[in-house]
Amino acid sequence: MSIYLPPHFEQTDATRVANLIATFPLATVITSGAEGLTANHIPLQLDPDRGEHGSLQGHVARNNPMWQEPGTGTESLVIFQSPDAYISPNWYPSKQEHHRVVPTWNYAVVHVYGDLIFHDDEKWLRAVIGKLTRHAERDQSKPWFMGQAPQDFLREQLANIIGIELRINRMIGKWKMSQNRDDADRHNVIANLRESDDPGKEWIAATIAGT
Repeated sequence: MSIYLPPHFEQTDATRVANLIATFPLATVITSGAEGLTANHIPLQLDPDRGEHGSLQGHVARNNPMWQEPGTGTESLVIFQSPDAYISPNWYPSKQEHHRVVPTWNYAVVHVYGDLIFHDDEKWLRAVIGKLTRHAERDQSKPWFMGQAPQDFLREQLANIIGIELRINRMIGKWKMSQNRDDADRHNVIANLRESDDPGKEWIAATIAGT
């Protein structure tokens, strides 16, 4: 399994897993090379139809040694993470009954395992960056698109990056969202999170409510 995952925290809904990746695309990509483990932080997008289990696609700087030393043939690990929130024992009504409560932390993560390949191909890069940009710009009043940049400048920029693709072998979702508490405790956790104006805590509250 490669992650501590009590059954009540396991997320098996493929749509929820894909939505977390799309909503929080900045991934931690962990690879193993000649110098040991390395971690890079790269926005990636999921293409569920590419390969048997889908693939993750993005790009890195050409100067990044990650693609120059692609590893030892072992799997790479990509981690996506939601906002997180501290959960105080004071938020549990059950505390008043027995005081058998402790603090915890709520979060959601997706661990993706697979084999990395790299693309030194301008056509591939244009397609992937176009999709990533359209997704990232979707909430802008006037979305930026690649065609707005001068073509000579764009070709220069594309020459400085390499495409990255993780062919997915397996994905694990973990939603630690107070599933081990009773309804009264969960409802009060939601209410306390919503007292904050932090959008991350609102995301956690809404996720607890829908879990």
